[in-house]
Amino acid sequence: MTIKISFTAIAFFICMDMQAQQFVSKAVIEYEVKANIKKTMGNSSWQEMLKENLPTFKTGYYTYTFADNKSVYKFDHWDEKAKMPEFLRRSDEENVWYVDHTQDKMNIQKNVWGSNFNVEDSLPNLEWRLTNENRVIAGFNCRKAVAKMFDSVYVFAFYTDEILIPGGPCTIHGLPGMILGVTIPRLYTSWIATKVMVNNVQENLIKPVAVKKYYTMKDMKSTINDRLKEWGSEDDTDEVKQQKNRFVWNLLL
Repeated sequence: MTIKISFTAIAFFICMDMQAQQFVSKAVIEYEVKANIKKTMGNSSWQEMLKENLPTFKTGYYTYTFADNKSVYKFDHWDEKAKMPEFLRRSDEENVWYVDHTQDKMNIQKNVWGSNFNVEDSLPNLEWRLTNENRVIAGFNCRKAVAKMFDSVYVFAFYTDEILIPGGPCTIHGLPGMILGVTIPRLYTSWIATKVMVNNVQENLIKPVAVKKYYTMKDMKSTINDRLKEWGSEDDTDEVKQQKNRFVWNLLL
């Protein structure tokens, strides 16, 4: 009798624990995206003068809406405390990332020099290394993972397996759960989820931007690199080369 009661009690508590644990299959996640714009700028006299009239950080809020293993990630609003000039705002406001994780496909819109590039391609492959570091983000237990993009750019991410989609902000993906925190030191940028809203998810918003012409990611990169040849020369300083690299990395993210 004692043994039967013990097994019943264990089964009861296991059942209760499983019910208490959250497994989210659709929601809207808000991210705070913070970039240190002064560190990304050069040190010319014009740029130093420009820095004096800019906030240190460009802080925006984005929403990641997902359901049925599909997602759309796009700009929502700016931090009201920091006034941003239009040339630092426009591209962010028009960029859109749609991802179908079942098909491993992406459809993204990137605003470059005032024009929209629409890309349809496979998702980039990221090789992640899991660590034993953990933290809580937006109420979810997260585990740290590290990957490398563009051959030399390290990405530090925190993901939760309590949110089922293997996605994240922009095209960062590929972990066994949702990425709620990201830092890319070479871009001086971080993404952190501020809240996860599971009610009233507008699934009709999860769709790609429909246009007549799409680029592949390779086509867009080639077009951008050709245009960048007009910016500087073969004798670019290391500082200018890094600025160019950050510009391209941000576009391909």
